[in-house]
Order: sequence, then structure tokens, then C-alpha cells
Amino acid sequence: MPVDTHAATDRLMRFLAVEGVTGKEAAIGRELAAALQEAGVSADAIRLDDANTRIPVPTETGNLIVDLPGRGAMHNQPRIMFMTHMDTVPLCAGAKPKLAGRKIVNEAKTALGGDNRCGCGVLVTLAAELEKQQLDHPPITLLFCVREESGLYGARHVRTEELGSPVMAFNFDGGAASNVTIGAVGADRWQVEIFGRASHAGVAPERGISSTMILALALADVKAGGWFGKVVKGKRQERREGTSNVGPVTGGEGRPAGDATNVVTDYVHVRGESRSHDRTFFKEITRAYKAAFEKAAKRVKNSDGKTGRVRFKAETDYYPFRMKESLPVVRRAMAAVSEIGGTPNIRAANGGLDANWMVRHGVPTVTFGAGQNEPHTTDEWINLDEYDRACALAVKLATMR
Repeated sequence: MPVDTHAATDRLMRFLAVEGVTGKEAAIGRELAAALQEAGVSADAIRLDDANTRIPVPTETGNLIVDLPGRGAMHNQPRIMFMTHMDTVPLCAGAKPKLAGRKIVNEAKTALGGDNRCGCGVLVTLAAELEKQQLDHPPITLLFCVREESGLYGARHVRTEELGSPVMAFNFDGGAASNVTIGAVGADRWQVEIFGRASHAGVAPERGISSTMILALALADVKAGGWFGKVVKGKRQERREGTSNVGPVTGGEGRPAGDATNVVTDYVHVRGESRSHDRTFFKEITRAYKAAFEKAAKRVKNSDGKTGRVRFKAETDYYPFRMKESLPVVRRAMAAVSEIGGTPNIRAANGGLDANWMVRHGVPTVTFGAGQNEPHTTDEWINLDEYDRACALAVKLATMR
């Protein structure tokens, strides 16, 4: 079952040239639908869902869903799904892909968008090869998710009944095609508003309550307690690990934190995250931040004895998972990698994947790479050898008995 690698590369170059940053996927969705129809997929089998109406941030379009009916001796086997995401990070806007031997590089000073136009290329190539070679396969759903890069929103808000009840799924998002990712971290996104009291910093600083100082004390406390960055608690069998980070510090809505050097800062808004493979530990990290901010607010007082206050909110971005290697989806994944000449590398990811939500929805999902390198940077490039292997892997996964 050879794959037409020249056509696969042409598709990838075509998709890379279409801008589609997270939340603005309408154009790449149209391009994917056109390419699928050119590959022989019926227009009636291609549709957009309404996940964008449930996503809490502006999103141009829903997830792209494609139904491929089963064929031949496998036509009545249980449905399987192949998925990827069709958005890129904003840094990819204006990318200009260029072939350079067995690589695709970028002529612009932007990220390239291999994350995840590579996955899009793999799924469309799969549909094209199944049709071109008239290969036997079970019923297949193709799912192209929106807003993966800004919070896994497309996968989170897809309605599973619209996917045809697949018994397993294969996600393409990463580097090496032989990476069999069967687990990933979970994460909280948290934010805290710090309320102080403004005062003239030169005339009456003692009357103010500095939100900036509350922030400083809280972060110092978090750092001293070992809750910032790489977090390790306990020893040996009781050892728990995770990570945390403090992100944007602003005055809210894009404003700076503080109005001037001669005014005691009365408001600061902070966003951060907590992650762990332990489904309870990332919550514990978040609680440590909450406690530190509340403690710090009580410590900063003005001359009237009044203190600052904080409003802390946290939301689970995605839940951790780790599938057993004995599951049919993992066994199929490992067998397929071996059959195309690779060595399966079982691993867990330290970042969130659309698979986090699919597993949460009850669809066991393995993630493979598709040739991405240095994603989210201006040094991004695509390894075409790995991309070709990912295309061959998808065809093998779809047709193996």
C-alpha cells in the first residue's frame, strides 16, 4: 500500500500557505473541504458542527467532520476515527513555506504552521489513498478540530454523537511518527485579581495599599514553598510531580499594571497555570497559589489598618490521562508502527492534547507525530521523511485487520 508522497507533500504545501490562526479557521476549513472533494470524498460527507457556538471565546467556525463509509470486507466493522487540529498559533500568520530538500522551511520571520498543517495533510492523504487504491476499511470519521492552540476548545465542545460512535481514535500532532503517546498531563488555568488602594506615592504612600507588593509577596511565598516551575513533593513512592507558571501580569484588558510611578498601584490582574500527570496534584498546586495570594493580601496594610483583597478563580483546562498498553487502541497503534518499519516509542506528553478531551469523552485516543519540529517558534521546520511515515501509518491503521 504505497502512498503517493509527492501528492502528500503538495497538499501540505497548499495547507501551509493558508492562514488559519486559532479562532480564525474558516479559510483553512474551506481549503480542507475542497481538497477532500478533489480526493473523491462526497460533499455530502463533509460538514461543520456548531462547537463554535459553545466555545466561550470568538471562533469563526465549528469543527470539520467527515464521514467515510466502510468498504469491502471491513465495511461493517466498528467505526474508527482519525483526528487533528486545523488551527495554528498566531505567530504563524504570514508564513511562506519553502521546500528545501527533505524539509519544509519558512521564508518569513514567523512560525511555519507545521503544527498542525502536518496533521491536516495526513488526514486528507489518508482519504485520498483509501479512495485512489479502493482499499478495504471500516467506517471512518475524520475530525479537524478548531482552537486547539488556545485551550483544546474544539475537542472539548464537540458533540460525540456527531462522530458516529468510534471505538477508538488516532490523533496526529507532533514530531516522530513512531511516538505512541498514550497519556498527557492535566492542567488548571487560574487568574487572580488583586485589589489595593491608590494613593499619591510621594505625598501619602502610607495611605495606599499596593497590589504590586501583594503580588510580590505571594510569588515569593510560592517560590519559597517549592510551588513554582518544576514542582516535586514527597519522596520515592509518595513522590508527586508537576509544573506551574505565572503568565501575563496586567492591569486588565491590555492595560499596564499600575498607572504611574507616583501612584500606589491599586489593581493587578495575573494569569497562570498548574500542570501534572497526577489528576489531584495539579489542583493542589493551584490551591497553593490561591493560599499564597490570600495570605499576602492580609499582610499588606495601610496606615488605617486596612488590607488588600484578592479574587482567585481557577478552571480545569483539561484532565490528565494514561491509557493501559493492553487496550486495543494501543495494541493497534504499536502493531501499525512496527508494520511500517518503525519502533514504537510509548510515551506520555507534558502538554495538553486534543486526545485529553477525547479520552474524557469516552473515545480512547493515541497520538502520533507527523513531522513537526520546533513548533511555536520562528525556527519551525518540517521533516518530510517523518511526514511521509505518518501518512503511511494512517493508511496502515485504517486498513489493518
